[in-house]
Amino acid sequence: KNPVAQAASLLEKLLFLVHVRPLPAGSREEPPPAPGYYDTSCFKRGDLLEVPRTLFVHFGIYLGENRVAHLMPDILPAVTGDRRQIQQVVTNKRLILGVITKTASIRVDTVEDFAYGGSILVNHMDRLFEDQVLGSEEAARRAEKLVGATAYSLLWNNCEHFVTYCRYGAPVSFQTDKFCETVKMIIRDQRSVLASMLVGLASIVCLGLAPSTTLPTIFIPFFLWMAG
Repeated sequence: KNPVAQAASLLEKLLFLVHVRPLPAGSREEPPPAPGYYDTSCFKRGDLLEVPRTLFVHFGIYLGENRVAHLMPDILPAVTGDRRQIQQVVTNKRLILGVITKTASIRVDTVEDFAYGGSILVNHMDRLFEDQVLGSEEAARRAEKLVGATAYSLLWNNCEHFVTYCRYGAPVSFQTDKFCETVKMIIRDQRSVLASMLVGLASIVCLGLAPSTTLPTIFIPFFLWMAG
């Protein structure tokens, strides 16, 4: 199996925790902001909304009338067809089980439930796509057609893939790209450490134990590892 894919799969299981909303001490679930917390008059149907989190950004497509379509990990659509239960705000338990089982739903929530108190950026990604921006109505219709249960992967099918498909015509995740590049860099660094160790050991075997061979064998891999 590809070492990049193996490392990515392992780190994906760990990093999904950044999507879990932190809960205040002594509280089971943090209540969302009250309706009207956000001024939606500046939003237009088809707008791409971003909410920066600690390490990741959550994305959605504004549908008008204080409604946002967004993709969220959620176990409930896989175990029940009760729309009333599914439409309730996704709890941490539902979110975690959704990530573990790789199930999600593209759902429609209020702006308050979508942003959960975070600041909102509007169409911030348009500058990266320039002439690829679809019409606002087209973006909103694409989002509405996809509402419902779907597969989930933090790296390969997340909320950013959803919104870039809707607004720009192709599913892309810059967060995923950046994450994979980091994984590749770590793997390359580890290979450098291993290669340095092997060269050092070969020099010891060929030239014998001496400060000129032993010290580089110890310190060069150590400093490469620390730099990685």
